[in-house]
Amino acid sequence: MRIITVIGARPQFVKAAVVSRAIRQKALLGADIQESILHTGQHYDYNMSDLFFSQLDIPAPEWHLDCGNDTVKMKAAILPILRAGQPDIVLVYGDTYSTLAGAEAAHELAIPVAHIEAGLRSFNDAMPEEYNRIATDRIASWLFCPTTTAVENLRREGISRGVYHTGDVMYDAALAFTPDEAAQRQIILSYGLEPKTFALTTVHRASTAENTEALTSIIAALAQVGMPVLWPVHPHTRKTIERTRSLQQALRKAPMIQLIEPVGYTAMLALERQARLIITDSGGIQKEAFFQHTPCVTLRDESEWVETLKAGWNRLAGTDTERILQAVRMPFEPQPIDEYGSGHSAEQIIDILCHIKS
Repeated sequence: MRIITVIGARPQFVKAAVVSRAIRQKALLGADIQESILHTGQHYDYNMSDLFFSQLDIPAPEWHLDCGNDTVKMKAAILPILRAGQPDIVLVYGDTYSTLAGAEAAHELAIPVAHIEAGLRSFNDAMPEEYNRIATDRIASWLFCPTTTAVENLRREGISRGVYHTGDVMYDAALAFTPDEAAQRQIILSYGLEPKTFALTTVHRASTAENTEALTSIIAALAQVGMPVLWPVHPHTRKTIERTRSLQQALRKAPMIQLIEPVGYTAMLALERQARLIITDSGGIQKEAFFQHTPCVTLRDESEWVETLKAGWNRLAGTDTERILQAVRMPFEPQPIDEYGSGHSAEQIIDILCHIKS
């Protein structure tokens, strides 16, 4: 069985790390399975791409495209690769433009698609991620869901065939790659911080990263959270700050906000574990906050990860300054979540595919 995996964005690199490892382990045990990786180039910054491949021991891509965020360009570039390679399965992850481009190209060539992290819904049609994930789920032959809520979402949409609740491969990755306590401490000390004394924030979605009004409100809130704030700045967010004088002025007036370059995955896990609080607009980091036992305030009005909300690990705040501060200051009373598997989701997914194709 030959798999071509299509990836292009930072969260997909993390998921691919554990799934590719499971494929290699299965092959070592005698299974007829091999994988080739196609990187669309959606994330091209070194800290957002190459660093992840080297740190997480992901096999080097056989194809490395330069497509940016252009789905049409991606699909056109992927089609001849799939046509020549004739894989048995095209494997895609999550909800990015790379996800949809890979799925659509495979569908056009009648190649079955396996979708890891299927069934998630924000119910916000304005999000491009929502369209990408829904369209990919319509195409996929095998839909691997991280939660029972995702399975139920698909059932309500009339999709039940090929659906599996396998847990979350991101949990596999968090267990595999979180540094030990000594390494965590060394990382936070490099930023002049002490354990559980700071907030960690990330902003990357276009609706916030490219929105001056939203960033102004977020910065105003971060300046008042009552603790140091460490902010690894996404390239899109940095561009908005660099071209907006009012944002620069606001940051100069908030010395407790420390802007840093994006960090590698293992360093990010360490920062998440050692933070007192996480403030983010990222879907993946909402989950990682739970994995690292750190409360989270989400800079959105909805979340795909409803389990984190119900269990009290996560709180929605949008981008309004007062809502963010209210969410930060209210006590968290989190409860356990039993949804994301036991750290063997990637192995389960590959076992299912091998069984189906045998």
